[in-house]
Parts: sequence; C-alpha cells; structure tokens
Amino acid sequence: MLEPTQSTEPYRAKSCRILTLDGGGAKGFYSLGVLRELEALAGHPLHQQFDLIFGTSTGSIIAALLALGFTVDTIHDLYKEHVTKIMRLRSVDDRTRALASLSATVFGPAKFDAFKTGVGIVATKWVTERPMIFKGALSQAHGRTATFVPGFGCTIADAVHASCSAFPFFSRKIVTTASGDRIELVDGGYCANNPTLYAIADATGALGFAHTDIRVVSVGVGVYPQRKPSLLSKMWFAQRLRSVELLQKTLEINAQSMDQLRVVLFREVPTIRISDTFSQPEMATDLFEHDLDKLNILHQRGRDSFAMREPELRKLLL
Repeated sequence: MLEPTQSTEPYRAKSCRILTLDGGGAKGFYSLGVLRELEALAGHPLHQQFDLIFGTSTGSIIAALLALGFTVDTIHDLYKEHVTKIMRLRSVDDRTRALASLSATVFGPAKFDAFKTGVGIVATKWVTERPMIFKGALSQAHGRTATFVPGFGCTIADAVHASCSAFPFFSRKIVTTASGDRIELVDGGYCANNPTLYAIADATGALGFAHTDIRVVSVGVGVYPQRKPSLLSKMWFAQRLRSVELLQKTLEINAQSMDQLRVVLFREVPTIRISDTFSQPEMATDLFEHDLDKLNILHQRGRDSFAMREPELRKLLL
C-alpha cells in the first residue's frame, strides 16, 4: 500500500469539487471505466482533482484508494485479481473472511489521517438504523467538533469492510470507535447507495460553500437487465438469484431516488451524473458477477459513458 501522508485539512478554495461513487458490488468495473477516462482528462491522480471523494460499498473501496493516491489502473488491477474471487464464493462466512482479508491486505493498519483529500465512507448502523459516515477532516464535521476523531478512530480497512457488508450475503461488521463504542454496521447502500447528497451536505453545511461554487461528478455502476435462470437451474440457485435481484433492486431504487432528491434540493449545484441504462439481453448481470469477460465489457461501457459526457466534464472541471 502507499505510504500515509501527514494529516491535513482540505484546502479552502473558491470552489469545491466533489466526486461520488455508488455501491454495486462487481459492477464497480463500470465505475472504473468512467474513472480511467476522467483521470486521463484531468492529467493527474484524482485526489488532486477533487476536494471531496465519497463512496458507498464498492464505491467506498475505490474512493478510499483514490483518496490515498492510487491510480485508477492500479485499482482496476486489484479488482481483476480479487473481486472475482470473492464474488464466486458461495458461503457467507467465506465471502466475509475474504472481504476482511482483502481490506487488511490493501489498506493495512492505516487510519483516516493518511488520506490526501477529503473523504466520506458511508456505512449503515444496524441497530439504530442510521447512517455512519467515516470522514477524515474536522472541517467536514456537522457537530460534536470537540470530540471529532478522523474515521471515529477506526482503520480505513474496517470502515471500507463495513461499507461493503451487504447483509445477508456478507456478515455484519462490528467496529470499535476511539470512544470505545462497539457499533454493528452493514452496507452503506441501505441508507445511501448514491452518496451524493451526503457529500453536498458536507460542502454546504460543514465547509460553507455556496451552491453555485460546488462542482459534482456522480458516478454510478450502470443499470442492467436481470439474469434469467435456465430451466436446468438448481433450486438453490434460483432462490439465491431471487434474493440477489431483491437486493439489487433495493440498491438501484435507493440510488435513483437519492439522485431525484438531489435534483429537487440542489438543482443549482452543477452536477454530472454518469450511470447509463443498458437493455441488451447480453448485458444481464448483477452485483455478484464474477465472469471477468463480462466485467471487462462493463469497464468498456463505463469508458463509453464518459465519452458521451466528455465535453460537459471538460467544461465542469477544467
């Protein structure tokens, strides 16, 4: 992993540039396709381009790595090596252990003072049914500033693991904060699969930027047809498929409703949303996709989606 840098507050500029990344499991390959082109457009690592990077679930993995200074191609290599292995596992315990191992391997013991730009990792409190957003800078706090600790004192690995804990397909994650609280967490997608509203709230409510001084790039994972089980499918596979479809539909509804609310509440905030819908039957997939050939197609689709908005992005960011 990269060497952590000294803790710094986000630079106070005339505008606040925000990147947000949806959850969606293996469909994060689409997001990485978009980001590969976005990084090339910027001409430098994305932590230098954005003042805040927020992510949920698979988006939290990418957001954390970008905010640490990783290039998009390096993150893509990590996804190709590890995500397919995790998603093909059948057991909840096996998937959970693999996710924990990957988080520990990639992030090590680093904490939130290692980030090079403002960050938000979204998880959901299981017991109290409220969001828990791990942040790196005091300037992002909306209250209780006297007791603020970056990331609540948790490691990046634990925060990302929690954000990705799509219960019941992964076990719930328990973290212990700097104040000694033990909190049971599940996937951030249950409260904000699209974390854009939370990021804008930081920019306006905590950092004090005017709506017109904010620039947002919101990257989803795409919307795809549902898989169709064959007549020869085993009963357990058909049941699992229905459960996955329910989870996926829940996350998609959440992401799109959050974007509708953004349009209503923050219409004057310049925002580009990238998350196209694909209707071709051969594009059928879900968040547990582990066919690398299919995931490569998602990555290509993400690059295509960027291309359709490149003029807008140039105007917004450059």
